[in-house]
Amino acid sequence: MNVSIDDRTTGEPTGTGATRAEVCITACSDAWRDSGEVLAHAVGIVPMISARLARLTHSPELVVNDGECFFMAEAPPLGETAAAGGVVESWVPFRLIFDILNSGKRHSMMGASQIDRYGNQNISSIGDRRTPTRQLIGVRGAPGNTVNHRTDYWIAHHSTRIFTESVDVVCGVGNDRARRHPTQSLRFHDLGVVITDLAVLGYDPEGHLAVRSLHPGVTAADVRDATGFEIDTSGAGTTRLPDARELELIRTVLDPTGMREREVRG
Repeated sequence: MNVSIDDRTTGEPTGTGATRAEVCITACSDAWRDSGEVLAHAVGIVPMISARLARLTHSPELVVNDGECFFMAEAPPLGETAAAGGVVESWVPFRLIFDILNSGKRHSMMGASQIDRYGNQNISSIGDRRTPTRQLIGVRGAPGNTVNHRTDYWIAHHSTRIFTESVDVVCGVGNDRARRHPTQSLRFHDLGVVITDLAVLGYDPEGHLAVRSLHPGVTAADVRDATGFEIDTSGAGTTRLPDARELELIRTVLDPTGMREREVRG
């Protein structure tokens, strides 16, 4: 199969071209590589597909679930629970998730309502925390994730509203705070990558976000204009395209109804 990037970023692919959503899925899939036998905690449509894609391709030891309470040897199509198909390995009540989290046998890919240059993340509220202008979902599990195991972030809409100079509430712990408090409680702090609809970002030796690769059709200026702080794009390559097998799995096995195209905007 000859794979090329679709000129559009949403909608059904033209011919055999990969859409922007499918490029994002494979970039997220690569983030799970070499994680080992850990639970993939994937928040969002693209991360969920990517974890299952990783399990079916380069990381068969990765543990995935049905989005509810079952570990799956074979996950059902996106949007379906174990009752609709797949192969169940075990039942995992919610209380056991905390044991897995605390053991470090977990790898999280979360979202962010705000994220700064050091990877501090906010999903709690916007504005002064005592009188916020927007109340979001709360801190939830973000602190525990960033203290206990590797945490990546998936941002479906790269913009200056999300990539900000500072976050209003620190939920996920960033590199600057972790380095200022080198206690035993932060010895497992591990921020991986931030994947957006424009690029793949990593962290430089100082702990600052920097662009690792630009998605096909995206320029360095596009990323700089959509980021609310100065960001290094000098070392950016091009995000790889999905190969033929990955495209087939995404389109026919993992997400046959095309839910991925709803999450990545045009």
